[in-house]
Amino acid sequence: MNAFIAAHATHPDAGMALALVAAQVDGQRAARTGGFTPTLGFVYLTDHFAAQAEALLQDLRRRWPGVTWVGSVGVGVIGSGAEYIDMPALSLMLTELPAWQFQVFNGRQPMDSALAHSALVHADPSTPDLAELIAELSQRTQSGYAFGGLSSGRGRAVQIAEGVFDGGLSGVAFGADVAMLSRVTQGCQPVGPARQVTATDRNVVLALDGQPALPLLLTDLGQTLDRPEPALRAMRDTLVGLTAGGTAVLSQGGQFGIDTRVRHLIGIDPGREALAIADTVQPGDQLAFCRRDKEAARRDLVRICSEIRDEVEADAPVPALHGTAGEPPASRIAGAIYVSCNGRGGPHFGGASAEALIVQHALGDVPLVGFFAGGEIAHRHLYGYTGVLTVFVRT
Repeated sequence: MNAFIAAHATHPDAGMALALVAAQVDGQRAARTGGFTPTLGFVYLTDHFAAQAEALLQDLRRRWPGVTWVGSVGVGVIGSGAEYIDMPALSLMLTELPAWQFQVFNGRQPMDSALAHSALVHADPSTPDLAELIAELSQRTQSGYAFGGLSSGRGRAVQIAEGVFDGGLSGVAFGADVAMLSRVTQGCQPVGPARQVTATDRNVVLALDGQPALPLLLTDLGQTLDRPEPALRAMRDTLVGLTAGGTAVLSQGGQFGIDTRVRHLIGIDPGREALAIADTVQPGDQLAFCRRDKEAARRDLVRICSEIRDEVEADAPVPALHGTAGEPPASRIAGAIYVSCNGRGGPHFGGASAEALIVQHALGDVPLVGFFAGGEIAHRHLYGYTGVLTVFVRT
């Protein structure tokens, strides 16, 4: 795995923001020995610059000829130890991977399954059947692993993949020689036990463990419909953790596992004693009610960073998507991509750039790029209220 360089900046003018970033990149390149010839670039823009996406891509190509660019627009972007939310900013990372180790895909150029061991994926949130498309794309990779997020913003939700695209999916596929580690961090705390879904009507949960669903929800929340106002307030703050049939929704530590998708509770049906959620549900699925929780989110973010550090430091070699071993993580982690939910970030963690600073403290000051998404992609799932951290490991 070759070198990575990352930089980020904010400025009201898109061209000036890119000039500030380019100056940082030039300074880092000058400080390196042995040269640096980038081939692949990751770039994330806040939605303030969405209308200038085409001009920015032209400027990127002019400044770094021969670099292939992928990226997305978000309500915020992330750099090492920094978050820019609801302000004009961009964050980018360059690497000198051999051209045969990656392939960009978009609506005009499909992903080559013969090359794809894993894939960074960006998607338009308005794309029909998006969860199914993500699952199908992940199955076309050799590892079955996709990671990334949905474009977000108040205007154009564009993606960059050797062009600027609206709609659909795009990204970059990596070959098996690109070693990486990826983890998902959940931001919610279960408020009740895991139960099996036993009766449904599309997105309506009729029964859990053979009992009407609504009374069980009220029991977990300590509420009753005899006092409707506090009960409705409590339900508005409640989300649903869901897994497909046979997969445990809670891990041994009582937290959500990697296959748990957090979805909104969108309504109740007192007549049928049922509840509706923002996803289709099947009998046999596992379900647990939950709430967003700052301290739980902080602990879980520290946990996944620690797991990555421990695995990078491990003595035994591990294949691509799991890293190899032997050196301290500061020298072994070449670069990182962090995609977080647009409902997280520093404000959720208690201070400016708090989430990015947790990652930086845990991993060290490694080159890092990312954005705040309208939904997060990991493995074969579309998540919400999560963070997806992926590190590239030197081999």
